[in-house]
Amino acid sequence: MFNRVVMLGNLTRDCELRYLPSGGAVCTTGLATNRKFKKTDGSQGEEVCFVDITFFGRTAEIANQYLKRGSKVLVEGRLKLDQWSDQSGVKRSKHSITVESLQMIDGRGQQTDSGEASSGGYIENTTNGGYNNNQKAPYQKPVTPEYSGHEIPDIDINDDEIPF
Repeated sequence: MFNRVVMLGNLTRDCELRYLPSGGAVCTTGLATNRKFKKTDGSQGEEVCFVDITFFGRTAEIANQYLKRGSKVLVEGRLKLDQWSDQSGVKRSKHSITVESLQMIDGRGQQTDSGEASSGGYIENTTNGGYNNNQKAPYQKPVTPEYSGHEIPDIDINDDEIPF
């Protein structure tokens, strides 16, 4: 099966970093993203989606160091269903995202006055979602576009690859 989620949004709260008994870092926070649409009556509507996200390993430490409430990030990972019983014994559940890679959009990646975006930091978590905490995700240098920002590269896409 295929389980892949990509979301761009703002953090809803500051990161909470803790360490597992094995020494691996775990960082949790929330992400909010919105969608604007036109209603049937012609008015503008907006829908906001809130989801909890979890970072592991070196990515968790970097997220805790550089991100705060309101930070804009692009995360890629997998969807996970968390289930528990609350204090009154009622079964509860929620979906969350286990982050495998992180792109910091603002901060060092803010747009300049000329409209060209400077590079944000890109971190990929190679710890397999925290299951093997002996591996550390390396911090990769910021992603640098291979074009000047004024030229848009040609993209060769086959019509069969478009999902709609």
